[in-house]
Amino acid sequence: MSTTYIGYTFKVQPMQPATEILIAELGFAGFESFVENEEGVNAYIQKDDWHAEILEDIQILKSTEFEISYQHEEIAQVNWNEEWEKNFEAIEVDGKCVVRAPFHEKPSVAYDIVIEPKMSFGTGHHETTHMMLQHILNTDMTNKKVLDMGCGTGVLAILAEMKGAKPLDAIDIDNWCYLNSLENVERNNCHHISVYEGDVSLLKDKKYDIIIANINRNILLKDIHQYATCLNAGGILFLSGFYTEDIPMITEECTKSALKFADKLEKNNWVALKFVN
Repeated sequence: MSTTYIGYTFKVQPMQPATEILIAELGFAGFESFVENEEGVNAYIQKDDWHAEILEDIQILKSTEFEISYQHEEIAQVNWNEEWEKNFEAIEVDGKCVVRAPFHEKPSVAYDIVIEPKMSFGTGHHETTHMMLQHILNTDMTNKKVLDMGCGTGVLAILAEMKGAKPLDAIDIDNWCYLNSLENVERNNCHHISVYEGDVSLLKDKKYDIIIANINRNILLKDIHQYATCLNAGGILFLSGFYTEDIPMITEECTKSALKFADKLEKNNWVALKFVN
């Protein structure tokens, strides 16, 4: 049975950082997949989840800093792989890691990750994923027990295992992400990653040395205390999925749970923070 989607075509000027902000806000509103192009972005949402006022809470559309026009149409079936392959380029991180598709040439780097994201978030193109990959590259993962919360494609857990982490849990509330992570874990010959579909309630009585959470500000604020409870002594918490201006409230919530700020990466107003206990 095919799923009917509503597809939006957004034309954006200037492209950055407006396109990334638009994608983040649309994702929060329920849009499932995005394809960036030279003029802006195409965004897709299941017809059952769509309503006529779906864009009313998309704040960037009201901004005077950008010109954003759009139109939408009903699409009976989207070939996500075809859409993605037309636009996907391999991503290199610090000359050490490449995130690529199966049809890309194998690179000469220490960590070669092959994914097919389909409708899942986390290809390395987005600043938050890119910075989280950088954090992992800069961290000793050997024999560390790791949680990738909101795992998307599973790419962060995959790199962590490649760097010696074990065992690892990868969790996402979205069924597409759960299934896609299972595929990508197998595709990269990972043997220590367990993938689960669910939310923070799965963390009861769990303990980790390192927790990676690339989600969004509101979910992080709600769940930081649970992450802190799950960290072993001397543990590390990496957080991303929010903007520079959100740092104070994220830091305040971490401080309440006795987590100390340790490091920050920043790219195009997105940030990835490191806390320790």
